[in-house]
Amino acid sequence: MTITKIAIDNYMKHCVLCPRKCGANRFDGNVGFCGQGADLTAARAALHFWEEPCISGAYGEACPGSGTVFFTGCNLKCVFCQNHQIAAGTWGKPIGIHRLSEIFLELQEKGAANINLVTGAHFIPQITLALQEAKSMGLAIPVVYNSSGYEEVASLKLLEGLVDIYLPDLKYYDSSISTRYSFAPDYFEKATAALSEMYRQVGPAIIDTASGLMRQGMLVRHLLLPGQSGDSKRILRYLHDTYGNNIYISIMNQYTPLPHAKEYPELSRKITEAEYEKIIRFAENIGIENAFIQEGETADESFIPAFDGEGL
Repeated sequence: MTITKIAIDNYMKHCVLCPRKCGANRFDGNVGFCGQGADLTAARAALHFWEEPCISGAYGEACPGSGTVFFTGCNLKCVFCQNHQIAAGTWGKPIGIHRLSEIFLELQEKGAANINLVTGAHFIPQITLALQEAKSMGLAIPVVYNSSGYEEVASLKLLEGLVDIYLPDLKYYDSSISTRYSFAPDYFEKATAALSEMYRQVGPAIIDTASGLMRQGMLVRHLLLPGQSGDSKRILRYLHDTYGNNIYISIMNQYTPLPHAKEYPELSRKITEAEYEKIIRFAENIGIENAFIQEGETADESFIPAFDGEGL
């Protein structure tokens, strides 16, 4: 869908871009639930080497890295968020739409495997316009939309034909858990509808056999939380029953306890090796074949980049 600057203004005047549907007028200094106004704001734009190998490339010296743009703000704001500095909405730099299109091209010039848009739900109209401009100027590498999964289908439709790879989370199955940790009782309902729309747009996953990089398709991430193995099993069964092996699933054990979640004592520990192994065995037993798993001590803050304005 082609979008114009006038249309962007209309979206910002009564914002219903995400499932929160807060209706905020994001002009004149007002902000939505996401913490953002009308200005497109980001915290970092650089090569990122710690995504799944099909996104960043195989680990090692030859890894090209994913051309990652971290946008400021978030519509979910999980209590355990590792990117809480930018999710809170106060850390970042305003950039124009044209500048964003230039950033995409600069990342391509640096050899990025793809353009990776992290947490951009509240800026979808601006991102859409920037992608249209960049593609007209020679952007040719795949575009990845990296999301919490808590998206509005109508907003995702704006990205059709512009995004090649969807990289959503599917965090929770049980609404009591999504309410406690993300204040979103409708998370599973909204996220599964969003995943369905994403899959409609991009179809079954296509991996380039020479490079091992994903060229098209959907990779769904699920982060295990302490004490929530039952919920994780429901998530994995849902994904496999719905999409079979037409998608990839990343089963993540990297949950890292951080100080800002201290009010949730059950989240004060890492995932045990036994917990993770049980989930991996469960995935194998139900027939999941296209999965990424994490090995060793991955619950480490080294996955969190410096949000220092690099590349903006």
